[in-house]
Amino acid sequence: MRAVRKAARMSREQVAEKVEITANYLGEVERGEKWPALEIICAVAAALGASPSTFFDFETQETDPGVLRRKLHRLIENCTITEQQRALAMLKVLLND
Repeated sequence: MRAVRKAARMSREQVAEKVEITANYLGEVERGEKWPALEIICAVAAALGASPSTFFDFETQETDPGVLRRKLHRLIENCTITEQQRALAMLKVLLND
């Protein structure tokens, strides 16, 4: 959730205000200390312009670099320019933390 929020370039406070929860609670959710109701997950996703399923998209850990590159390519090949820009911003955040 934190990675999606950072890619959207929104602060915890901004998202929390839109969702009508406290920034502290959102921080606890992002750290895995609290488990929010589905309603909150959907509201956070909407505030971030993402699908709620984004927060539940888990895959087994791939170790082959070629397979990883192909998976990444498949994910973005049919995206709009705006979606590709958002994905690039998210990757930058994830890799620079």
